[in-house]
Amino acid sequence: MKQDKRELIYDALEKLMLTVPFKDISVETIARKAGVGKGSVYYYFDSKDEILDNVIERSYRRAIRVYFDNVQSESTALGRIKQLFRSVIKKDFGSSRQNLIVTLHLHDDLVLHNKLKAIAVQELSPILTVLLEQGMEEGSLKAEYPKESAEIIVTVLSVFLDNTMTMQEKTSVMKKLKIFANVLETCLKTSKGSFDFLFDSIEAEYV
Repeated sequence: MKQDKRELIYDALEKLMLTVPFKDISVETIARKAGVGKGSVYYYFDSKDEILDNVIERSYRRAIRVYFDNVQSESTALGRIKQLFRSVIKKDFGSSRQNLIVTLHLHDDLVLHNKLKAIAVQELSPILTVLLEQGMEEGSLKAEYPKESAEIIVTVLSVFLDNTMTMQEKTSVMKKLKIFANVLETCLKTSKGSFDFLFDSIEAEYV
């Protein structure tokens, strides 16, 4: 029962944030949307920020589950890396729900963006570390420091997801992503075009 109420509260905040900036959402609003009392919210959580942390982590876990569902058909480490980031970038999971990871980046809130980046590094870096190590075993890439390389890649991509302003700024982001893809190819010693999917996938989702 406790878990059920927690999920109701998570769902309520997630739905609210699709249309309302986080700073404008109160605990009372979350409780009303969830169909529970305000006291119930505080029974499970110390603050609105704690609910948000859990909601973002849940969204990343969903994206990661999509990745594991899709990765079975991939025979190479680079293919699995491609699936990992496509699963995070794509807007829809199996039930046509909008991906909160993408939506939250649309909010003009520096604290929120920093929180997203921190959770991205926490949730995605360990998986990418393993994939880089697999690529090294296959001989398809080289990473002297897989863990640190994974953290840098995830952090930089989290920054690039903030391309939410004018079309000119979006165009600039795409150019930077192409440069970043070239940097990854050079640093990881992969074949030409190995990371083109990064800017292709993000451009398709944000136009």
